[in-house]
Amino acid sequence: MGVVYHAHYLVYFELGRTEWMRCSGVPYAGIEDRGLRLAVIEARVRYRRPVQYDRQISVATTVSAVAGASVIFDYELRDESGAVLASGFTRLGCLDTNNRPTRLPADILQALGRTDAPPSSEETP
Repeated sequence: MGVVYHAHYLVYFELGRTEWMRCSGVPYAGIEDRGLRLAVIEARVRYRRPVQYDRQISVATTVSAVAGASVIFDYELRDESGAVLASGFTRLGCLDTNNRPTRLPADILQALGRTDAPPSSEETP
């Protein structure tokens, strides 16, 4: 069909989220090193235009909400012209090593809630 499979949009969201976290000083590997996990507990994608094969797209990522045990990331996928191809969000919940919900440590909450955090823009083929 010449377009990207619909579930791959969530992979693009993950790439944007991972880069946002790294740029904000909260790399995901560092969270896992502390015995915590961030699991996607809710996801939404609004498909506006199809992503064509072999086209460059960008993923803009921001944080819209941070609570004691969860964080919401918002995303926009854009093509080379700047047109929005898809938008959406993921809500991640913090889990301990026994997969039980737990609060995010204060320093991580603060880093995730920074209003001056750089929005990520991850280029993907």
